[in-house]
Amino acid sequence: METVNAVGRRKAAVARVIVKEGNGTITINKRPLDVYFPSSILQYIVKQPLLTLEAAEKYDILVNLDGGGYKGQAEALRLAIARALVKINPEDKPALRAEGFMTRDPRVVERKKPGRPKARKRFQFSKR
Repeated sequence: METVNAVGRRKAAVARVIVKEGNGTITINKRPLDVYFPSSILQYIVKQPLLTLEAAEKYDILVNLDGGGYKGQAEALRLAIARALVKINPEDKPALRAEGFMTRDPRVVERKKPGRPKARKRFQFSKR
């Protein structure tokens, strides 16, 4: 198997992954997964597609993560890994789709409007 590239996005975060056969190491921005994401919940989010396919020990994953916060980055990485796994084996797509890992979450921050303090918030109304 050669290397497979994929991209995942969530909010402002972009995850670019390179997946190749190996022993299950995930390296994010030249740091191990448990150093980059100290939270076990975020580590679990990242590993969800691998655990669904029982492929956690089969692939080495090299990640370039940029933008967003830690939660958005973890979810962008989950999407990128799922997309890469489908490129490797297209028969895995229905299982990943059923878990919701193939869907790009379209929700992003709404832009600030002119004449308002934030996107929807208004300045205090004064009758007199």
